[in-house]
Amino acid sequence: MYPAIAIAGPTASGKSDLALYLAEGFDGEIVNYDSLQIFRHLDIGTAKPSEDEQCRVPHHLIDILEPDEGFSAGEYQWRAREVLDDIRKRNKLPILVGGTGLYLRAVMEGLFDGPQRSTYWRDRMEVIAREKGREYLHSLLERLDPPTALRIAPRDLPKVIRALEVRLTTGRKLSSHLDRAPRRPIQGFAFSVVGLDPPRAALYERIEERVRRMWKVGLVEEVKRILESGVAPEANAFRAIGYRQVLEYIDGAIGLDEAIMLTGRETRRYAKRQLTWFKKQHSVTWFDGFGNEDDMKERIHRYIDHAFGNSGQIPGSLTTRQLNEPSLGN
Repeated sequence: MYPAIAIAGPTASGKSDLALYLAEGFDGEIVNYDSLQIFRHLDIGTAKPSEDEQCRVPHHLIDILEPDEGFSAGEYQWRAREVLDDIRKRNKLPILVGGTGLYLRAVMEGLFDGPQRSTYWRDRMEVIAREKGREYLHSLLERLDPPTALRIAPRDLPKVIRALEVRLTTGRKLSSHLDRAPRRPIQGFAFSVVGLDPPRAALYERIEERVRRMWKVGLVEEVKRILESGVAPEANAFRAIGYRQVLEYIDGAIGLDEAIMLTGRETRRYAKRQLTWFKKQHSVTWFDGFGNEDDMKERIHRYIDHAFGNSGQIPGSLTTRQLNEPSLGN
């Protein structure tokens, strides 16, 4: 079993800083599992690692798609597992960091081998969502596949569309596909999952600071450049928090102050959903604090040392022999 680290937690909790610190201390490489940082040109609104940070430590699965390209959790699964295998061949320590829980689950636990994507049904569902709203699509799913509708929130449009796509393409409910083709967990890796759970009030304050900084340093200009390059406002990437509000501001639907306020509010709600998602995962070891604080970095470094059987002093690095020892688990 080859060790791997995954860092979980809400947005603005210091995950990226912690990943960089651990990668430099353990001779590791960072694997992104954020569903927006995979897109080129979306830099400010995704808090993407800077060029300097990406030069300090190898980063993977960042800037691999254009903003108007489609990408699914299933596609992420096989690409991320290829990256992990490559990192293992070079005796480096893979460190997964991001905020998209479904992507992390896809890597570790696998997704079911469902039918291929149907461009026809997917396009039709997206048109209906724009014209009638995501709640209408969810009500349609409730009629066609009640068990799956119970598991998917109305606001989770990609999952609703995928469930309808499977039902309309194959004539069978998504739940029946799951029964016939169970998930395939990753083989050969022992994950140590670290969770960051900072105080809620302090987290919300950092979110507000980050949002104000993004708008100040050029989020509107970033969106305008992407639009001028030919990307349509309807592109999937523009559905993200911040980008959606910028488009409304550019169109004149809302003012600047309201756009910033809405971005902060939606980001806080997103952080709460992230924590709810990750707290349901039983394999996470939680730490109360921010990952970019020195004492927290050292605490988690010591925890990883222990988990991988490494008694070296901080900063340290895992030897080839230690990299091939099994993890002690959580």
